[in-house]
Formats: sequence, structure tokens, C-alpha cells
Amino acid sequence: MKTRIKSLREDKDLTQTDMSKYLNISQVAYSYYELGKRSIPLELLSKLADFYNTSIDYLIYRTDNSSPYPKGKNKLD
Repeated sequence: MKTRIKSLREDKDLTQTDMSKYLNISQVAYSYYELGKRSIPLELLSKLADFYNTSIDYLIYRTDNSSPYPKGKNKLD
């Protein structure tokens, strides 16, 4: 089964090397994320969601809605 990050990457005609450079990680590490051999750190999931203009929930199959969540006010302000 393809992971969502692999499908999204392929839809944009990007290579694993392209994405690994964007995330500042090795291509092998990125490959492990796509293969499900390694869990993706939250910081990288956030960068990927922003890059693909979607939500982390979509990336990890918690929803099939690919729309990003609206940007809200920081509740700590």
C-alpha cells in the first residue's frame, strides 16, 4: 500500500531526494518514512502538511479530507 506522502510526492513529480533536501534529512531516512519503517517526527509531518497544503490528519490517514485546517489564533496570546 502506498503511503499518502508517497502519493502526494509522486503527484507533484518530485523525487525522494527532492523531499529529503526540503526536509533537511537523508534520502534513506525519507525512504523509511514512505515505507512505514520509521515514524515521522511531528516537526517533519508539520512541514509536509504545509508543503502539500493539507493536514497532518490527512497524511496519517485520520481523515480522507485533504483540505488543510484553517489557520487560527494562537490561544496563548
